[in-house]
Amino acid sequence: MTSLLLQIDSPAQLRKLDRKQLPQLAGEIRELIIDKIQQTGGHISSNLGVIELTLALHYVFNTPEDRLIWDVGHQSYAHKILTGRRDQLHTMRQPGGLSGFPKRSESEYDSFGVGHSSTSISAALGMTIAAAANGDSRRCVAIIGDGALTAGQAYEALAHAGDLNADMLVVLNDNEMSISRNVGGMANYLARLLSGRFYRSARESSKKVLEKIPPAWEFARRTEEHVKGMMVPGTLFEEMGFNYIGPIDGHDLDTLITTLSNLRYSKGAQFLHIVTKKGKGFEPAEQQPCKYHGVSPANSKKTGPTFTQVFGDWLCDMGADSEDLIAITPAMCEGSGLNAFAERFPDRYFDVGIAEQHAVTLAAGMACEGKKPVVAIYSTFLQRAYDQLIHDVALQNLSVLFAIDRAGLVGADGATHAGSFDLSYLRCIPNMLVMVPSDENECRQMLTTGFHHDGPAAVRYPRGCGNGTLVTHQLDSLPIGKAQPRRQGQKTAILAFGTLLHDALKAAEQLDATVINMRFVKPLDTAMLDEIAANHELIITIEENAVMGGAGSAVNEYFQQQGILTNVIMLGLPDTFIDHGEHGQMLSDCGLDTNGIVDTVNRFFAC
Repeated sequence: MTSLLLQIDSPAQLRKLDRKQLPQLAGEIRELIIDKIQQTGGHISSNLGVIELTLALHYVFNTPEDRLIWDVGHQSYAHKILTGRRDQLHTMRQPGGLSGFPKRSESEYDSFGVGHSSTSISAALGMTIAAAANGDSRRCVAIIGDGALTAGQAYEALAHAGDLNADMLVVLNDNEMSISRNVGGMANYLARLLSGRFYRSARESSKKVLEKIPPAWEFARRTEEHVKGMMVPGTLFEEMGFNYIGPIDGHDLDTLITTLSNLRYSKGAQFLHIVTKKGKGFEPAEQQPCKYHGVSPANSKKTGPTFTQVFGDWLCDMGADSEDLIAITPAMCEGSGLNAFAERFPDRYFDVGIAEQHAVTLAAGMACEGKKPVVAIYSTFLQRAYDQLIHDVALQNLSVLFAIDRAGLVGADGATHAGSFDLSYLRCIPNMLVMVPSDENECRQMLTTGFHHDGPAAVRYPRGCGNGTLVTHQLDSLPIGKAQPRRQGQKTAILAFGTLLHDALKAAEQLDATVINMRFVKPLDTAMLDEIAANHELIITIEENAVMGGAGSAVNEYFQQQGILTNVIMLGLPDTFIDHGEHGQMLSDCGLDTNGIVDTVNRFFAC
């Protein structure tokens, strides 16, 4: 059989195919994704579930003139394959290769850069409004998953779009099984009928006649809503101002294309509900969609427990020790290591969906009543709840512990998921206790310290494994604000914040430098800083956080406030967004490895 995929380098070529050829093309795309992503790592389940939808969208809409806006974007691999990037798929998430998410600088077909959830409808509405203002007739389509639809921003955008009756389409990709019984011949037939021109024409004609008789029009309107509501779960979206269509089988290409073709020319806000299966066509992913949500490269090697696993073990141990502990996560149970706790203590576990703001204020409410909530959240996602962190937790000095995963650079996930700013945005908040562990066991100690602290506390730790430090199951605390001397040297002192301590120690052997494991960003060990400044010519601070406003800035601010004149060089992440790559190489490029530290010190003394 002749390959169709090798003939497709753009959606324009796709649109020249006969509809009957598309199932074969879908199969070829599915095989390519399974083959390549198991080698490079990335998201499998979500991508296999939207192949038919992606084909139908590019087949019906005139992309890139028409805009496709993917939500989160981790399901955009088929989109990238069809838009001229097929032969680069093996570079996905690799240094210098394709991003794992849509990226405007990568392709004209990537209408909006994404990585965080629930932004697609807002962006599509903005594009729709701008197109209308410019007199353009292009269509904008937001593709959002049922998980992303749990976030408040999605409903804010839906309400606005419905109020404007904007000429845009929202496609809900629902891969939950709760409504699968609605998918089938009758549901598909109903979707074709409700999206078709005959139904729209009849509806508009009736509206013109009946509007002259208000009671009759109101009766007809309500009757239509109730009839549709009995057959489809779309009343909510209808009430928000959308014309709801579905649910339909998201793997039925013929129904998808017919329905999308009808909706392409429909005026007003349209909402298409499709049902898909995660991991479609790949049995391991179909059976375990969570496991295959994101896979590691085939050649990846893990040594010892990850910081995420260390947190998960600590949470179970502390949960057994204290009945007041309650765990909260915004839809990241597996990613944040809460699986075991959720199974052991289901009554004290809350997954609030993709609703970071709600998660933080929920924790604040619990803390008001004497509970000890632990919010397990990625650094990049905590940014979305910054107001709640300040206003609802810190301002009231409530005892909420933030377990902040994926702090620092995150390798293949790139700039959208990097935790580059948490030290900067946390340390400026009054009442916050901010800790940075250098290894796995210190992470446990800091989590315990933060849990028992009277007030808000944060422990930020990186993705992946540490240096292999043996982890105990003790629940020991640390003295708050006390740094730990690790090596005594001459002339140069290196103040290490977090896991970069180990590169600092290696560099210190070459430099004969003092090394301090600072441990606390707030409060700083000011007595230690006084001593270091008095006995060293050069102080180096090092952190895997933005150098602007980070831990090094805190050290510098202290010296300035005290009138201490000393040489301080701050090493951290530069003032730029850093693309995806291999984590160790990324640190090296930023001068945050052993060689980078040595070179910095040698340059100083060479001047």
